[in-house]
Amino acid sequence: MPALPRCALICGISGQDGAYLTQLLLSKGYQVFGTSRDAQGSTFDNLKRMGIKEQVQFLSMAPEDFHSVLLALQKCNPDEIYYLAGQSSVGLSFEQPAETLQSITLGALNMLEGCRMMDKPVRFYNAGSGECFGDTGGLPADEKTPFSPMSPYAVAKSSAFWLVNNYRAAYGLYACTGILFNHESPLRPERFVTQKIIHAVKRIAGGSAEKLKLGRLDIVRDWGWAPEYVKAMWLMLQQDHPADYVVASGTPISLEDFVRTAFEYANLDWQAHVTQDPSLFRPADAAVSFGNPNKALEQMGWQASVRGIDVVKQMYDAISI
Repeated sequence: MPALPRCALICGISGQDGAYLTQLLLSKGYQVFGTSRDAQGSTFDNLKRMGIKEQVQFLSMAPEDFHSVLLALQKCNPDEIYYLAGQSSVGLSFEQPAETLQSITLGALNMLEGCRMMDKPVRFYNAGSGECFGDTGGLPADEKTPFSPMSPYAVAKSSAFWLVNNYRAAYGLYACTGILFNHESPLRPERFVTQKIIHAVKRIAGGSAEKLKLGRLDIVRDWGWAPEYVKAMWLMLQQDHPADYVVASGTPISLEDFVRTAFEYANLDWQAHVTQDPSLFRPADAAVSFGNPNKALEQMGWQASVRGIDVVKQMYDAISI
């Protein structure tokens, strides 16, 4: 009798990472379930855009509601859970701190409790963030670097990280966190600054007279390519023992370099089209944030191949307006 396919539950399946992870798991023969607060009313545009929506089974689930979480777990009985849900914008977290902490931290707690109550071993992946480290002071952050969160979003992600560690130690769960630095793709919403930049450059190259308004240009970030990063998520749940990993390109560039590259790629002078808007400055923001992914390379064989300004070019080539 052939073995049943492995079953994966992706919470936050409608986002950028959820869509690319779904594509990866389907290619590996998984049965994939995805959650949304209202599965019947959600459009799942990213999955539709990739031509894979019909291969996924959808469940309604509110991560902050433990009963809702238990029902979802009972319905799909997963072997692997990927918790990618929750408010995903650092900037928005300053405006909606309570919703951010509830969706990220309480959601992770409920998922961990649900895993603990399942009648079979389940492997749990938690989406962490390089934002937890705050300003890395010009040095790449690794798994031993202390957290110093500088936003409600980063505080929530830090709390979820420690919950995962606690449940792993206290209950022996196979639970781990991927501490992912910035990763981009054409599936990013335009409210993210990288996508905002690329779309504006495309429009200006097409004849628009608009000005691109940005906040700080001197911040330095570690940008990678999202389709590569979801493979690291999957690899974490294939190891013999659960562990946390920094997932990053290891190649920091400034936002100004990102902007300059995008405009130069379109044969434009960025300084003629960009203005700084103080209203877009965050109350607190890390000056430098980048990661050291050596552990992921040494233990999982994972390494980013698209780094730095190559991410800008990949995004530009992938987006049409």
